[in-house]
Amino acid sequence: VQLQASGGGLVQVGGSLRLSCAASGFTLNRPTIGWFRQAPGKEREAVSCLSTNNDITYYPDFVKGRFTISKDNARSIVYLQMNNLTPEDTAVYFCAADLAQSSSYALCHGRPPNWGQGTLVTVSS
Repeated sequence: VQLQASGGGLVQVGGSLRLSCAASGFTLNRPTIGWFRQAPGKEREAVSCLSTNNDITYYPDFVKGRFTISKDNARSIVYLQMNNLTPEDTAVYFCAADLAQSSSYALCHGRPPNWGQGTLVTVSS
């Protein structure tokens, strides 16, 4: 299982970014995959998770309505569309997967075994 995150960068407040997570070693019809972030001095937190076999998603309240997770099965890529970004969204973003977990909620609240490297998102004011 390999995960490769990309798409981070510098964006102004209110702007948008789309992160990509390229998956290899498994197909995107296996559960589950998600995005997490870690800001300097803060604990890691989940921002979006997807159960790939039934497309059920989970978002914590602080990103609902702003972030959207989606997948492209043909390309084995999972996306995180982030809109209306704020400085509080500044963090290193990671994608993670758990092939033995079928619940997007459980993935976001658990400890996924498979991680990609992070991509830095900086929101400037």
